[in-house]
Amino acid sequence: MKNLFLAVSVFALCFASCKDESKETMETDTTVATDSIVSEEPQTPEPPMDSIAMQKAWEAYMTPGEPHKMMAADVGQWNDELTFWMGPDAPPEKATATEDVKMILGNRYQVATTKGEMMGMPFEGRSTIAYDNATNEYISTWIDNMGTGLSVMRGKYDPASKATTLTGTMVDPMTGNEKQMKQIYTIIDDDTRKMEMFIISEGGEEFKNMEILMKRAK
Repeated sequence: MKNLFLAVSVFALCFASCKDESKETMETDTTVATDSIVSEEPQTPEPPMDSIAMQKAWEAYMTPGEPHKMMAADVGQWNDELTFWMGPDAPPEKATATEDVKMILGNRYQVATTKGEMMGMPFEGRSTIAYDNATNEYISTWIDNMGTGLSVMRGKYDPASKATTLTGTMVDPMTGNEKQMKQIYTIIDDDTRKMEMFIISEGGEEFKNMEILMKRAK
């Protein structure tokens, strides 16, 4: 790279010398139209990026905190009891499942694999949960073998109720349109969790379509 810079410098110097010599010999044959020269306005340089501030921001963003410790408390095997309703007036249906919860990527994210049987078919689903240090919110994703879409929900934790309320959307396969969803995840005690899922109508009415009681396997 240094040799390239040296070669360019020598070339520029030779070009300037040749230009001066040519100017002396051809001065009488050359005219300069000064009124056609347009002066460019000086551009305001962008302020330099504060590398120290950037480093501190990224360190804060990547460092697991108390919310991540709370997610890590769920690590382990769980037995799930599911109750779900196909409609507001439909009778409840029951199912069971097992859940394996882990923390990954340096205890920054929680992943869970759920397996069971639902409506007479093998069921498997996977969730990921993150706590975004920049936006101060939880982000949850869900996929399963009963669909081809991905659900994304975001929300906050309330220490008073020990519950995280998430909202998001899922696709209705009947219409292809998105439906508003709400999920409430409550910490009952060290070995018990409860998850409630609601569908929200366009008018804002909530219909509870699922409840899962999770107990730690021992």
